[in-house]
Amino acid sequence: MDIIADILLAAGALGAGFYCLVLSRRLKRFNDLEKGVGGAVAVLSAQVDDLNKSLQSAQQVSDGSSKALQQLTGRAESVAQRLELMMASMHDIPEAGAAAPAPAEPAAEDAAMAAAYEADPQPAAEAQEEPKSAGLMFVRHNRSQNRVA
Repeated sequence: MDIIADILLAAGALGAGFYCLVLSRRLKRFNDLEKGVGGAVAVLSAQVDDLNKSLQSAQQVSDGSSKALQQLTGRAESVAQRLELMMASMHDIPEAGAAAPAPAEPAAEDAAMAAAYEADPQPAAEAQEEPKSAGLMFVRHNRSQNRVA
């Protein structure tokens, strides 16, 4: 009986050794850097690094674009304010058919303009800082209503 137990014990040890050999070969193939999971992990980590670099460059480009857009928007708003002021001042000009008042002396006009500028310089600075809405300045007409049938 001891001999049978020794034979079974030796067979079990050989079987366990063979099983460990098979597992070690599979583990080597699994961790192989060219074909196995190790290679896939290496490739994925390289792709993550590339994506991080491209993300940083895209953020820098978008920051620059947003700053340029803010500057252009500010310029457009100031030009729009100036155009609205010009359009509002067009209401003060008499029509071509209306009688024009007699021209005043140029020296008197210059003195009146200088006095007006010296008396109240603040509203011009405030108008540039805080735009005020004066309501609708322009009205869009529907072209289909203006056509003659």
